[in-house]
Amino acid sequence: MGDRQIPIGSRGGRLVAVDRPDLPRIRAAAERLRPLIHRTPIVTSRLLDEAAGRRVFLKAECLQKGGSFKIRGAATALKALGAEARRDGVVAHSSGNHAQAVALAARQFGVDAVIVMPEDANHLKVAATTAYGATVVQAGVTAANRAERADEYVREGRRLIHPFDDWSVITGQGTLGLEIAEDVPENVEMVLFPIGGGGLISGSAIALRALRPDVRIIGVEPAACAAAKASREAGRRVSLPPEETVADGARVSVGEKAWSVISELVDDIVSVEDEEIIEAVHFILTRSKLVVEPTGAMTVAALLSRRFPGGAAVAVLSGGNLDPEMLAQHRKGKSTRGSRRTRCE
Repeated sequence: MGDRQIPIGSRGGRLVAVDRPDLPRIRAAAERLRPLIHRTPIVTSRLLDEAAGRRVFLKAECLQKGGSFKIRGAATALKALGAEARRDGVVAHSSGNHAQAVALAARQFGVDAVIVMPEDANHLKVAATTAYGATVVQAGVTAANRAERADEYVREGRRLIHPFDDWSVITGQGTLGLEIAEDVPENVEMVLFPIGGGGLISGSAIALRALRPDVRIIGVEPAACAAAKASREAGRRVSLPPEETVADGARVSVGEKAWSVISELVDDIVSVEDEEIIEAVHFILTRSKLVVEPTGAMTVAALLSRRFPGGAAVAVLSGGNLDPEMLAQHRKGKSTRGSRRTRCE
């Protein structure tokens, strides 16, 4: 797997390093997170079972603090920095959910946070990030240059909380897989995760492989931004040119560290079309009474497509920060090109 050691901050005046997490480290992270996050429920729906042709268990991370799983990784990374490093403040770059998570975690730890967000980021996510107390920087920021803009603040002394390609963040995301392993029935045959940068599925796969070695782990991404699927086919990590997609949380190519885990532990990667994603959002909203954003609904879209055989499945609903206007526009068949739809990076 190569050199797994990376510096992530300082503790007691010295740099500390975190390598690829294992189950004990994920368990320890779960204990530290206990007072900071919700243990989100497993939800079932008879109508969804009928539509998918199998028993489906929904891991409702859309009900998590900050509206998505991202708080798990953000809080774990902030904790790992140590008190001295946190005094320098943190910076993050994100189109939405990671922005909110870092802002919320920073407030929990009393840390000053700057969040770099593209000018076309979802306005509801921008408003929520600001409400958590972070300083949002958007002027001149695009999806393509947001990382570079964040680096300007790193050079000034702030610590970067990366959205996905950081072992500490991946460790925190792995606590979701730990909860699934502990909370769902033994007869579950597969667990589906949305893939963007890959932090969620990689961390969770480590926990699941240790606790449920026979379960199939499946990643789902938008067909327009299927970088992980392309990487699997190429046998190496690849990035794809930008294309439009409604799944703004999955508009990045999978990270290097995440890919090193995905390539080893994930059984399959499938893609779904934007139209299928929107229909899944509507189905979950009207039938299961859960508010789920497009990225978070990709797993259900894959199950509703009946593209692959198998029995009982867990579908991770990774986030609930839905823009109602976007959903209404797509349900009416109106184009949102250049405004609500976003592009892969």
